[in-house]
Amino acid sequence: MSTAPSSALSLISADMAEVDRVIAQRLDSGVPLVGQVSQYIISAGGKRIRPALLLLMAGAIGYTASQRFNLAAVVEFIHTATLLHDDVVDESTLRRGRPTANESFGNPASVLVGDFLYSRAFQMMVDSGEMRVMEILADATNVIAEGEVMQLMNMHDASLDEAGYLRVIRSKTAKLFEASTRLAAVIAQSSPEVEAACAEYGQALGTAFQVIDDVLDYDGDAQELGKNLGDDLREGKNTLPLIIAMQRGTPQEKETIQRAIENGEMDGLDEIIQIVRRTGALDATRAAASAEAERAIAALGILPKGPYQEALHDLAAQLLDRRS
Repeated sequence: MSTAPSSALSLISADMAEVDRVIAQRLDSGVPLVGQVSQYIISAGGKRIRPALLLLMAGAIGYTASQRFNLAAVVEFIHTATLLHDDVVDESTLRRGRPTANESFGNPASVLVGDFLYSRAFQMMVDSGEMRVMEILADATNVIAEGEVMQLMNMHDASLDEAGYLRVIRSKTAKLFEASTRLAAVIAQSSPEVEAACAEYGQALGTAFQVIDDVLDYDGDAQELGKNLGDDLREGKNTLPLIIAMQRGTPQEKETIQRAIENGEMDGLDEIIQIVRRTGALDATRAAASAEAERAIAALGILPKGPYQEALHDLAAQLLDRRS
């Protein structure tokens, strides 16, 4: 799923075009390199799922004011800033099938333009004039940063358990999904119950999204993914497929995976992929993602029935068929 499902996107195609216009306008900096690097990563054809979620949730609640475009652009800027910084930390060379910004422009430019995007996002939050909006996005940005640090601390740690893994992805990935859907409820001045349900949908969907992403690192098509298989292992990331494989495998298989995580060894990648598949770890990980997708779908029960609510339902259901 390189983008949100087309049925969902067709509902908000005009809205997304308006978000793109806001993004282009707010990327204007007067410093050529800032625009160049920002444009490079934003035009890379990413999933744009976070702004799409905000727009779909706003549609489901019946909110039509233009503030939704501004905030959808804000969440995309925050996400893009995290990508720029992530790729530097991970020393990644490939994203979405082409060289990363740090590979093309160097680490200093990537870090500094990431900083520009964060600060531009905060300027735009202030434009909203709503303290609650600023509170949600400031909190989300802080939690994401904590998640990044937690992940860094967990690098090459083969003892990480499922609870520790979930703590990282709920902070690092799911928090911005949650903020996107919560913001729609806040700007629509929805009831606390509706706001809580919108936030839960985003958090559950974001968790499922990342869990499936971690499956694809061992069971995807490198060309479709636009990144190299086994990248997580090379970086020393202990993800759910490996955690489950170590629980279920023989002592020798567990030791093989442990050694690879601790040393970032890629020599045994084919063997590790076989262990992960043989132990049923991929199926178990997909089942964990499925449970989160079901939690997202259940949270939609409070929203009015209609095409937007249906699109949000489909988004969660189709996530489990994701191959890229």
